[in-house]
Parts: sequence; structure tokens; C-alpha cells
Amino acid sequence: MLAAGEAGSRELVTRSLDAIAATSGELNAFRLVTAERALAEADEADRRLAAGERLPLLGVPVAVKDDTDLAGEPTAFGCEGPFPAKREDAESVRRLRAAGAVIVGKTNSPELGQWPVTEGPAFGDTRNPWNLDHTPGGSSGGSAAAVAAGLVPAALGSDGAGSVRIPAAWTQLVGIKPQRGRISTWPDPEAFNGITCHGPLARTVADAALLLDAAAGSAPGDLHRPTPVEILPAAHRDPGRLRIALSTRTAFTATPKRLEPVVRSALNALAERLAALGHEVEEAEPAYGPIGVTFVPRATAGVRDWAGRAPDPALLDPRTRGAVRTGGLLGGPVLRLARAAEAPLRRRVGRIFRRYDVVLTPTTATPPPRIGALTGLGGWQTDRRMIAYCPYAWPWNVLGWPGVNVPAGRTPEGLPLGAQLLGPADSEPLLVSLAAQLEADRRWFESWPGGDG
Repeated sequence: MLAAGEAGSRELVTRSLDAIAATSGELNAFRLVTAERALAEADEADRRLAAGERLPLLGVPVAVKDDTDLAGEPTAFGCEGPFPAKREDAESVRRLRAAGAVIVGKTNSPELGQWPVTEGPAFGDTRNPWNLDHTPGGSSGGSAAAVAAGLVPAALGSDGAGSVRIPAAWTQLVGIKPQRGRISTWPDPEAFNGITCHGPLARTVADAALLLDAAAGSAPGDLHRPTPVEILPAAHRDPGRLRIALSTRTAFTATPKRLEPVVRSALNALAERLAALGHEVEEAEPAYGPIGVTFVPRATAGVRDWAGRAPDPALLDPRTRGAVRTGGLLGGPVLRLARAAEAPLRRRVGRIFRRYDVVLTPTTATPPPRIGALTGLGGWQTDRRMIAYCPYAWPWNVLGWPGVNVPAGRTPEGLPLGAQLLGPADSEPLLVSLAAQLEADRRWFESWPGGDG
């Protein structure tokens, strides 16, 4: 629309800001809105467009999560307290701006991204546009709610244990967890000891791929610098006939979990469509081994490090303070052992790709829970419940490999469900190509919250 002159950036940004304001009371998707700056950037984009300049996102309103630095704004990452304003944009934001994007604000996240719901005393409850009594997921729940409700066409989130893919599943979006390092985490050389990466959420595969390509790239201080790949062209390419492993087994966690029948049914229906599209689909399971033992030290040590930035630790959730203590106990030698186990785990899990090109799993074991499902629980109770909800996404964070959530249908009550396409290192183009083929067949982008689709 912008390139064709059908709309101006100021018109689109104003429309986005108005929608954010109109839904702030019910959806509560944004932590802060940068309206004045966004309108000034939109006016500049309109001048550049009128002069004939073209960039991938020139004049397009997008949002980023509240774990990502915007110059002049605080980065509170779901925490309470007077965080200082940042002096510079994060590298991912710098690249989005270089592609012409207009950043309209920062979206809500639970405290330090720890939970698959976006709720907390710092900002209130973020709700699911498909049903306001339910969560949009987390920890990129604000980004997911904003995109699903049409407040912005796409948003950046982050994924440390499924935090892009889970809310994408529960709001009928495409969410891409890219290869570790594909999008820079600078000014942090890495995030949460390498398990967390940034990734896009959008209504279509091509939009998600476009945002990913725009944000991708390394900064000089990054610890992880994968070989660059182009993602967007793959969204317009036939994937060919693939061998796909249908997997429902979870990695060992010593906690109870059960794949709900409605999710299993949606997954099987998606597998049947893939077979109808010409792919070879068989039941097969990755050999996860002791991967869960290596996740906990990396995650809790990351929480401990990030919690040190909080201006008032007394304001942190008691569960966060518990994770900080655990991170202290599991740091040092235990953390080094956990990180050293990654290469053997990659070889172990990666054996499945000798036979198959892609692994298909549920994204979550359940539909989106009701708001407040984790409120008031202790740390161990919270862990047990969130693992029961979301046991499928986090192993790929340990491995650092790509995964794409695709919409997999809805429950009889209309709540969205998702499935993951998982691949080995640097497989984003293949996963995106397959996701785009599914999208052309299923056409999930035609239905909206509150619509008839």
C-alpha cells in the first residue's frame, strides 16, 4: 500500500496508534507507546516515499517486546521499578529502523520472560483477542495480542523456551524462532546463556519472513554469528517433497504432562494435509536424552543475571527471587557443564534428520489457559503447571535450532491451536517454504478474532 501510494505512513501509523489506544483497556498489549516519535518518523517516511525511495519496511508500523532497547525509553522486561532510559537502540531495532520501520511502542512481557502467560503487577494482564478470558501466551504475549488484534501488522518477540512460538500458537499467528544469533541480541553478546533469541510474529509467513530478514544480522560483539541466509524468497518457493517426522513425545522433565485430545486431533489433521500435499509423514521421535537437565542451569542463571538490572529487587515476584537463588546455585561449574553438553545433545537429537527433513510436533499440549491460571502459585507449582501447558518448545532453545509455529486450527470454543515445524541448524528457508505451502492450503490469515472465519 505504501509503495503503491494507496496509503501514507502517517495514515497507517495513526490508525495503529488509535487502535492501540482503543484496546488498551481490554487487550493491554503495550507497555509503552512512542506516539510522538512514531508520527514524526511516519512523516519522514512519507517524504522519502514521495521522493521515490523504497526500503523493505519504509513507513510500516511495527512493535518490539519490552526486553528490547529503544533509545530514550526504559527496558523493564516485565518488572516493576524506575528503570533508566536507554541511550541507544538494540541492534535488532537499529536494523528495523534501517529497513524503514516505524516503531510504535514496546509490548508487554511477564517478568523476565519466565512464564507462558503475560500477566503481572507491573503492567496488568494482557488478554487474548480471540477470547478475553484467556491468555495470549507468553512471554511475547503483548506482541502476539497486538498482531492478532491488528494493532500492528507484525512485531518482534523473543523466545527462550517457546516464547515466540507459544503465543503465536494461542493467537493464530506465524511465529519464527530463528537460528541462535540470526537476529543479534546486542547490547548483550547473547541472551540467557544462549537459549534466547529474537523472532517475528505475523499473520502470514511472508510477513514474518520479511520482518526476520529486516532484523537479521550480527553486531561485532555477538557470540553467535551464523552464516547469513535469505528467508523471504523461501516463502515463495515450493519446498519439494519432504520426509516429515510426526512427534508427540516430550523430553523428560520429571513432571506430569498430557497432550490434550483437541490438540492431538488438530496436529493429526495438519499431518494429513501435509501428506495430501505430497509429503511423506511418519511417526518418529527425536532422542532427547538428558536435555532438560541442561536447560535449567542456563535459564535460571540467565534470570539471575537479568534480575541484577532491576532497580529494586524487593519488587520482583517471589518466584523470580527463587529462580535467582537457583541460578546462583547452578551457575559456575554446573552451568559450564550444561553448556558443554550442547554439542553431544545436538548430535543425539540431530540423528533424526538423517531420515527426516522436518519434525512436526504440537507447539503446546493444551489450548490457551484462562487469565490468572498461574497467579498466586509457588515456584514449583508454577513450573509444574507451565511445563504441563508447554512441554514441546524449549528443547530447540537448548539446541539453538530454528522452529516455526503454524496455526493448526481452533477448539470448538474458538481458541487457537498451533503446531511446530522444527529443523536442524540454518534450516529457516526450508521451514518457511513448508509453512508457506501449508498457509496457501489452510488460509488461516483469512479469519480474524471476532469474525466469521
